[in-house]
Amino acid sequence: MADVKKIATRESYGNALAALGKEHDNVVVLDADLAGATKTSTFKKEFPDRHFDCGIAEGNMMAVAAGLASMGLVPFASTFAMFAAGRAFEQVRNSIGYPHLNVKIGATHGGISVGEDGASHQCCEDFALMRSIPGMTVICPSDDVEARAAVNAAYEFEGPVYLRFGRSGVPVFHDEDSFKFEIGKGEVLQDGNDVAIIATGLMVCEAMKAGEELKADGINARVINMATIKPLDEELVLKAAKECGKIVTCEEHSIIGGLGEAVSSLLAEKLPTPVRRIGVNDEFGHSGPAADLLKDFGLSAENIVATVKAFK
Repeated sequence: MADVKKIATRESYGNALAALGKEHDNVVVLDADLAGATKTSTFKKEFPDRHFDCGIAEGNMMAVAAGLASMGLVPFASTFAMFAAGRAFEQVRNSIGYPHLNVKIGATHGGISVGEDGASHQCCEDFALMRSIPGMTVICPSDDVEARAAVNAAYEFEGPVYLRFGRSGVPVFHDEDSFKFEIGKGEVLQDGNDVAIIATGLMVCEAMKAGEELKADGINARVINMATIKPLDEELVLKAAKECGKIVTCEEHSIIGGLGEAVSSLLAEKLPTPVRRIGVNDEFGHSGPAADLLKDFGLSAENIVATVKAFK
């Protein structure tokens, strides 16, 4: 995939908002003094009267978004994942989740790949936090095509949605003409019955690379892209568990409370299956180049391959 075009999904978010704004005049975008980084500046250039900078006051921004939703508008509240899920958690829970308002949260700069900004900004707890809010949908797209499709799907969906986007460029592997995105549905990218690798976000490309390497070694891995973490595609997970017998989950998030635990909880209740979780262990990140950090924390095709081969 070295020669594949790379686009950061935060760029996709900005472009999707601008396109959505042209089609629907009820779309409004809020930001917390980070429009240049979250790429909502793309929307702002097109629709300055529908873009609101709430300043460095993320909790207040979520409350404003709730108010706008109660008026029939569709607000996209945008900031870094650390601030959207972390700093503003109470307002997201009480002002958006509890009344089940139609607010979309665009959280950029999620995970370890924030890089040099360090542990304070490397949010690896957001899936866990947002999954815990009743009625909250949680989505983490894997590439540009899926990210833009996810934004459109979030607009069409009635209810609160948390969308996580990344800082770093990731390979674009979906074909825009044929790709169809549906909230709550996973996608089989490579078939196989020896092991199932279920990945989300930027780890999907790593899982695909691992799948190719494993195939060369005679191990046929089923690679699944699980963009929607909540609600989980239970049917697809159970089918993979039944037919493959072993599951490896991959996420740029803590192994606590994210995709791995969602899959493990489902299987523990309905079809006990051996699972290995690849993600950030019970530790904080640290500053460094994104590519180096992903390797340091085992978020790589190399580690997926090693984990599968050691999985007896």
